[in-house]
Amino acid sequence: MRLSRKKKVSIQGEVETLDNELCLRIPLNVGGQELAPFAEGIGTVVDGELRVFIPPWLAEKLEIGEGSTVGVDNLNGKFRISPLD
Repeated sequence: MRLSRKKKVSIQGEVETLDNELCLRIPLNVGGQELAPFAEGIGTVVDGELRVFIPPWLAEKLEIGEGSTVGVDNLNGKFRISPLD
């Protein structure tokens, strides 16, 4: 799959629990469509949104959990998650 480098996306959202796992749900119409190619292998498009499940080791490293606000972007050509609170 060819990754588009044209549109840079930077959004923020809240970490949720979905199916007993930490998850980011990013609507396709607010950046998920552009972020999806960068999240290949860690994210899935379902019902009009990009779902990215966060493994426990990463949540611990980022010090995030359910209810944490995070920033998500593709500014360096890869999918990045950063804690904001």
